[in-house]
Amino acid sequence: MDEQTLQYYRGNAEAYARREIPAHTRLSRFLALLPPGAAILELGCGAGAASAEMLAKGFDVRPTDGSPEMASEASRRLGRPVETLLFHDLDEVDAYDGVWANACLLHVPRQELAQILTLIWRALKPAGYFYASYKTGDADGRDTLNRYYNYPSPDWLRATYANAGNWSSLSIETGEVTGFDNKPATMLFVTAQKGL
Repeated sequence: MDEQTLQYYRGNAEAYARREIPAHTRLSRFLALLPPGAAILELGCGAGAASAEMLAKGFDVRPTDGSPEMASEASRRLGRPVETLLFHDLDEVDAYDGVWANACLLHVPRQELAQILTLIWRALKPAGYFYASYKTGDADGRDTLNRYYNYPSPDWLRATYANAGNWSSLSIETGEVTGFDNKPATMLFVTAQKGL
């Protein structure tokens, strides 16, 4: 994880938690792919909004965030402990039916992303689903808040996922969002299924 980016979230956890993001249809579509009560790992849970929705729908969720301060905000919201987990510390094997990583892996340095995707692939059960989103671009860089982004193209992402593990399917959709910096951004929404 980029240290400046992590420090940004550590220092702005409360403000970030106050920013309510409405539940989005991509989470509902992701959950519809999973069996009832499925085990889900959430990476970069932020203030816990997605985990709250997953828990309310009866899923067995493990919410995590790389920032202890953000994990504390999520813990307060969810009424349960939320652990601090850096992506490279994920060490489970065949443990989850799904991994939800909304707007967090976009901060992983480009040269490290394949390794992180391999750890996620390994943590998924066979035929498990993995969702992640990225701000699109052609070269990495920083935004106006000095946060690092890997800014991948769809082709670069497909190649990086292919190097990370055997996926039976991988789809990439695009869409527009407004980020925490109030700037519009084009996003890549990736849903992949682990091969059997």
